[in-house]
Amino acid sequence: MDLRIFTEPQQGATYDTLLTVAKATEDLGFDAFFRSDHYLHMGDVTGLPGPTDAWITLAGLARETKRIRLGTLMTAGTFRLPGVLAIQVAQVDQMSGGRIELGLGAGWYEDEHKAYGIPFPKEKLARLEEQLEIVTGMWATEVGKTFSHHGTYYDLTDSPALPKPAQRKVPVLIGGTGARRTPRLAARYADEFNAPFISVEDSKALFERVGAAAVEAGRAADDLTYSNALVVCVGRDDAEVARRAERIGREVDELKLNGLAGSPAEVVEKIGRYAEAGSRRVYLQLLDLEDLDHLELIASQVQTQLG
Repeated sequence: MDLRIFTEPQQGATYDTLLTVAKATEDLGFDAFFRSDHYLHMGDVTGLPGPTDAWITLAGLARETKRIRLGTLMTAGTFRLPGVLAIQVAQVDQMSGGRIELGLGAGWYEDEHKAYGIPFPKEKLARLEEQLEIVTGMWATEVGKTFSHHGTYYDLTDSPALPKPAQRKVPVLIGGTGARRTPRLAARYADEFNAPFISVEDSKALFERVGAAAVEAGRAADDLTYSNALVVCVGRDDAEVARRAERIGREVDELKLNGLAGSPAEVVEKIGRYAEAGSRRVYLQLLDLEDLDHLELIASQVQTQLG
């Protein structure tokens, strides 16, 4: 079971804070550092000092880390034109020496679009399908040949489809809980399917739907890596768990029900149940980015028990 650290910088974080967490992620032996792609905070926080851009952040981290994988859960398809996104991701992949992964989603948070003057189209999933076709198609185009796409939402003619990523293929992540369209998109384009913030039972059913869609599309169900994103709140004792829950404005019982919370043993046991449901990777949503002791505890007493 891979453990990856997943951050939500729109809630309030500087680049320096993210760099500190990313370096700790690397030093403590975690597999990857991921971040959300949002420009507006959520819930009862100020968001100060303000948002950081996902791909600018990852470009910086690409130069200041050596081993960990880096990526997004999820890049909002509404924020960037697909041709430009293909260039950005390829360049950051080169900067990292081939450690980038692209999580790409349709975009959903209407308020942040209003706040920053970003169009919020109605047909987001249909646009996402074209975006996936364009980004992956540009990367797959042989050097010296051109890429064209004439779709409903995007029109590209004779693109040189450059630059190319450092990796032969940048892993593409698709996630969500949709019953039909999301599994179909994952079956066609994804290397990994991510189930965000859902139960063990719902994860199992969702993974089975995606696997069936993969088979229908001519792939093996296990061609994809199946993963979960879950909030994490671990403590050496009940008091420490309660303190960490309070710091992020959550209740312990709710966190235990909907995430990974409690003692290291409790969290290991619950991750094991997700593994039985088919998950091979967990993105630990770390909401208090100042609490590096939390990371150290997870590394020493949770990660070491997962093999």
